[in-house]
Amino acid sequence: MFDFLNPVKGFGVTFRQMFRKVDTVQYPEEVKPTAPRFHGRHQLNRWPDGLEKCIGCELCAWACPADAIYVEGADNTEEERYSPGERYGSVYQINYLRCILCGLCVEACPTRALTMTNEYELADDNRESLIWTKEQLVAPLLPGMETPPHPMRLGQTEQDYYLLGSAGVAATAGSGTPGWSGPVDDEQTEVEP
Repeated sequence: MFDFLNPVKGFGVTFRQMFRKVDTVQYPEEVKPTAPRFHGRHQLNRWPDGLEKCIGCELCAWACPADAIYVEGADNTEEERYSPGERYGSVYQINYLRCILCGLCVEACPTRALTMTNEYELADDNRESLIWTKEQLVAPLLPGMETPPHPMRLGQTEQDYYLLGSAGVAATAGSGTPGWSGPVDDEQTEVEP
């Protein structure tokens, strides 16, 4: 009946917003903290003894809808052991020009090797620097961790590692695990409830 008033109603929203106070963000001088479960930069985690959790299975690459992850697996040997399993990720790359930070790669990882941090400042003016390699993604060594390659310290088999992690014992590994004398980072040994 009064269809000619519809454009005026639409502009009413615009006019109301014109007289409200502007919410000015002072970024980058004042950085607001992100939500605890924010999907930011990826991180490849380590076991408490320093071995990498990534076993080079490539499930994260298969789960990525943007085809942003490239993984090449290689076999561990007793002389050169990078992870407790038979294999490890020898090449690991994430192309942040393609990545949509959806977190499907994290859900696909069977060993919880890949997690997402709260870091979101990834912009750059060089395309090559937005392809992150394994060296950039792997978690730093904490005090008491040993640089891989080295033998397994938390058990004799890869099953010992996964049982420790699933039972929550890895969070207290510093007090009772044979052969382990270093601290344990709770963020890097996440336990599913």
